[in-house]
Amino acid sequence: MPVHLPLKDPARAYAGDPVARARVTVTHGRVLRVRAAGLPEASARPARRDQQVVCGDWVRLRRDERHEELHVLGVEPRSSAIYRSNAHGGSELIAANLTLLLVVLAPLPRPDFFIVDRYLAAAHCAGIDAGVVLNKSELPVGEPVEQALSVLAAVGYAGYTVSALQRTGLGALNDALSGHCTMLVGQSGTGKSSLLQALVPDIDVAVGALTRDREGRHTTTATRLYQLPQGAELLDSPGVRDFAPALDRLEPRALGFVELETLTPRCRFADCRHLQEPGCAVRAAVGTAIDARRYESYRRLRRLHDQLRAHST
Repeated sequence: MPVHLPLKDPARAYAGDPVARARVTVTHGRVLRVRAAGLPEASARPARRDQQVVCGDWVRLRRDERHEELHVLGVEPRSSAIYRSNAHGGSELIAANLTLLLVVLAPLPRPDFFIVDRYLAAAHCAGIDAGVVLNKSELPVGEPVEQALSVLAAVGYAGYTVSALQRTGLGALNDALSGHCTMLVGQSGTGKSSLLQALVPDIDVAVGALTRDREGRHTTTATRLYQLPQGAELLDSPGVRDFAPALDRLEPRALGFVELETLTPRCRFADCRHLQEPGCAVRAAVGTAIDARRYESYRRLRRLHDQLRAHST
């Protein structure tokens, strides 16, 4: 949790150390919030315009005495990172130094499992463990959602069923978060911020992170890092309507679909795209080793991958 000291300018607490190591807890354009061990959370700015800094980064700081503000001198090497594609096919960094990514969904709004698959693919290609959290379990789930979750479990993704409203299922989820730096992602309206409040009730998720949508519901507008008990960290991210993994971060043959990876070496052609090519081991396994919906999800991502790649050249 941030340490709150009675300082009008928290950056003054960093004045004693010419170069301080800190964690980026939130970004608002070029204005960052950072936290160093034993010091209050403070605002900072990148020292250069070409510096790319995201939530979860470890940075080196120096206090500018003239302007009385903290400057980010450099970003430490990242152990992992999640990227997305922009409209031009380029890569955009979202968050850094994660060890676990959890996709949050709910019976309402209706889950889009194609978005779920893309997040899972991005995490797999980034070397980040991933799983799925079904929130709002107090609502009727429905057979299609249960079936899709069963398929994900069968290919190795951990699943957690919780209700942030009724505070059920949180014990197993808390155990899964222990020792991890976890990012919550998913569609808008699935209750990620409510889930965060249920996990750590004394966290004020409204600080620099929430606004209201047209229906008056709170919605996260910036990714923010929180300290949880037992050394865990949690990043609460804005909800999305769609998500496309960064093209240059995907493994080219299977695009991050774990069940395809074991089959791609059996295809007749080394550059098989698993769409129409003869002798494709992946297509032959659809309906048996590969779920039909997951294969369609792969096909859609492959087409999107090709479209964005063509747009970026």
